[in-house]
Amino acid sequence: MERNQMASRPLIVFDVNETLLDLTTMEPTFERIFGDKGAMRFWFANLIMYSAALTVAGCYVPFTDIGSAVMKMIADTRGIKIQDADKKELFEKFSTMPPHAEVPAALQKLRAAGFRLFTLTDNLPEVQTRQLEHGGIAHFFERRFSADGVKHHKPSPQAYAYVQRELGVEPSQLCLIACHTWDTLGAVAAGWKAALIKRVGNDVLGVGPQPQIVGANLDDVADQLIAQREERTNVA
Repeated sequence: MERNQMASRPLIVFDVNETLLDLTTMEPTFERIFGDKGAMRFWFANLIMYSAALTVAGCYVPFTDIGSAVMKMIADTRGIKIQDADKKELFEKFSTMPPHAEVPAALQKLRAAGFRLFTLTDNLPEVQTRQLEHGGIAHFFERRFSADGVKHHKPSPQAYAYVQRELGVEPSQLCLIACHTWDTLGAVAAGWKAALIKRVGNDVLGVGPQPQIVGANLDDVADQLIAQREERTNVA
């Protein structure tokens, strides 16, 4: 198939952590170390904040290295000693999170409807590969992109532009699916379309660029995308 023909097919780019994979499976690690499973959410929020802060400051650090440093920082503020085994467990759990229950069937539904599927994650390529292969969903994606390829974490414009360049398409041809508003905000600001999954603790932010689709889970979002495509096809 020629490139222009391929580009005319819908292009969907997925965030990976929490959007596709179940972040809550990491809670036991944080409960063991901090005595509080809620520390996982605090850790992840700070991981995102500091990955963005480092990117804005012009300092690229691999995502998992930031995650390890943030865990130690939180432990230091609570007077808890982090061991090398704790860092190893964090990395192992992060690399082997299972997909959310509806994800495999929803990905299959989108593929069957003719959508081309990709990923864009802040994870290093080798971490992303292990995550998706362990979760049994790697085969759904035509290509897998990492912010490491451009040394800018999302939601920097450079991260989204990197995917555009690699695929040779215009921003308007791309749609990001994520459960994080900071990610959909960055994508829409870059000229992409976006769909937000309202996973636990995630919702619409009432300011800034807005996602065009909002759904309770990936199956809901997939149904809306397919319905929109069918409407455009019928009108054409």
